Amino acid sequence: MYQLTAVYAHPGDPEAFVAHYRDKHAKIAAQLPDVRFYDWHVCESLDGSTPAYFLAAIVQWDSKEAAVASLGSGVGQQAVADMANFAEAGCEMHFGEVTVVVPATNA
Repeated sequence: MYQLTAVYAHPGDPEAFVAHYRDKHAKIAAQLPDVRFYDWHVCESLDGSTPAYFLAAIVQWDSKEAAVASLGSGVGQQAVADMANFAEAGCEMHFGEVTVVVPATNA
């Protein structure tokens, strides 16, 4: 598996950010070709302090080649263009091969 981890800086208007991400951006990202896994969450800290990032998203594909093709697709370009509509505070994207230590199971 190959993974994109996107972490977003704290926005000026957190409620508007989450509304746009949930109602628009996540729906675009969910349509990326050949995605095997996609999730996102608003970041928290266990001690109640402000976390380093506001929101994190994880997207996985079978391979780096699949990720590159998916992100270069029309939907990928749409997702990148949409970031200008809500991610004004900034976003870091990290890419890499996934090493599974504890596999997911059906509970």
